[in-house]
Amino acid sequence: MKTLGLIGGMSWESSAQYYRLINEDVRQRLGGAHSAQLLLWSVDFARIKQLQHDGDWDALGAEMIDAARRLQAGGAELLVVCTNTMHKLAPQLEAACPLPLLHIADPTAEAILCTGVRTVGLLGTAFTMEEDFYRGRLSERFGLEVLVPDADDRRDVHDIIYRELIAGMVSEVSRQVYVEVIQRLVARGAEAIILGCTEIMLLVRAQDSPVPLFDTTTLHARAAVDAALARGRIPSQREGL
Repeated sequence: MKTLGLIGGMSWESSAQYYRLINEDVRQRLGGAHSAQLLLWSVDFARIKQLQHDGDWDALGAEMIDAARRLQAGGAELLVVCTNTMHKLAPQLEAACPLPLLHIADPTAEAILCTGVRTVGLLGTAFTMEEDFYRGRLSERFGLEVLVPDADDRRDVHDIIYRELIAGMVSEVSRQVYVEVIQRLVARGAEAIILGCTEIMLLVRAQDSPVPLFDTTTLHARAAVDAALARGRIPSQREGL
């Protein structure tokens, strides 16, 4: 089993789900008392959140690179960044750290393509929904058409993440907001919905959507186990995972 290096704490609510999902999957596959061999570097999210909203991505890049290097020094063989938004910094991480990075968008897109879906709705932070680092990867590498909510809906989705979900708050009122946003995306042609923030899985359930949901947290965790248990060398992101 290869050693996973998780960069977490963004927020710890979803990082706890990663830890649970990875260990459950390893136990299911290997049986007995098996659990995952991993290192977790968990940041103080208050600082990360402030830097995100200040637009100081240089400082955020330095934080992520420092975390990756600490994990490498501890013996990690593969990086797993436990958040969608911070994959905006994936190129900087790959350039600064030799460990292969398992990009969260890739197992998500592969799972979608296996179902025959080609048009998806994307929910996440404003950074993920509005910038090209995520949507562009889905469309350019995997040929998916990606729909995002309109401006008002994007604001609501983003605010609920930062106001409630990162604090572990699950509100029926907020769930209904997400249900209505999903319905509007489906009306525009979305055949499935990507839960493109690792906390959204805490709020939105399968029964809340008329189309399939693709939970990036679960898919990323499963892909991490695939890589940890794979035979041979882990390829770098440049080579393709």
